[in-house]
Amino acid sequence: MKFIKDYNDGDRVFDIYLCKHKVAAVTKNGKPYESLILQDKTGTLDAKIWDPNSAGIADFDVLDYIEVYGEVTSFQGALQVNVKRIRKCQEGEYNSADYLPVSKFDIGEMYQELLDYINKIENKYLKQLMRMFFVEDEAFIKRFKQSSAAKTVHHGFVGGLLQHTLSVTKLCDYYCSAYPLLNRDLLISAAICHDIGKTREISLFPQNDYTDEGQFLGHIVIGTEMVGEKINKIEGFPVLLASELKHCILAHHGEYEFGSPKKPAIMEAVALNFADNTDAKMQTFTEILENTTETGWMGFNRLFDSNLRGTRME
Repeated sequence: MKFIKDYNDGDRVFDIYLCKHKVAAVTKNGKPYESLILQDKTGTLDAKIWDPNSAGIADFDVLDYIEVYGEVTSFQGALQVNVKRIRKCQEGEYNSADYLPVSKFDIGEMYQELLDYINKIENKYLKQLMRMFFVEDEAFIKRFKQSSAAKTVHHGFVGGLLQHTLSVTKLCDYYCSAYPLLNRDLLISAAICHDIGKTREISLFPQNDYTDEGQFLGHIVIGTEMVGEKINKIEGFPVLLASELKHCILAHHGEYEFGSPKKPAIMEAVALNFADNTDAKMQTFTEILENTTETGWMGFNRLFDSNLRGTRME
């Protein structure tokens, strides 16, 4: 099998992929077409069926494994498949393990690093809270390790939530060294649990899509509720500390227009917001560079609201 990461502009495609997304659309001239996202464990690839009524296009649905025949082209700095034929595949024709994108880093090693941060927390209430999630709750631990951090924008792979959480925690650990006024135990705890709501906001692979709870509430509210539920089981948990931790979670997107119910009001919430935004942006740019063959200027990118360059100036 040829993996998505190995395709280049001009290559021919004739292999089996998971149909991650499928939507019918219409061109400016009123001609119907279908837009797909193909997936394997190395990433995703945009695909277009410009003639969906062609005899070579068999019926298939989202999350079906499909044999695709077409040609790879480059459009606005990203690769795209011009699909000519599609056949729905049956069980036994593919190995599903080849189609789930997974973190480049070892999940077990990353999780142990996260536990090491938890073990260094000195506040007994915060340490107990973190242990209730990350040591004692087996169902949560299993889902946390398997979850992605997003559908498509950044860390959209198995282990993505863990990888993102660990990166944010490391950044916050640095902030604590650089800015001694920060409450280290509070900030590290907030970093570790800031996105736990994503374990319930987004379904596991291969779906990796928003749940009903995720659509209604979003991971910020869900995560705050999850923390509150555990805190209620810890006798004597300080009320102010609980509010500070919840505030960090509620404010970690920084602005109302970015989904935060609150803006940062304490130093730890500001630090968490910057750490979260930094890792999300750096990972997003990394994934853009890894999924393009363009050199030099790559065109306008709406996520960065800028024309991006893929190579450094000498």
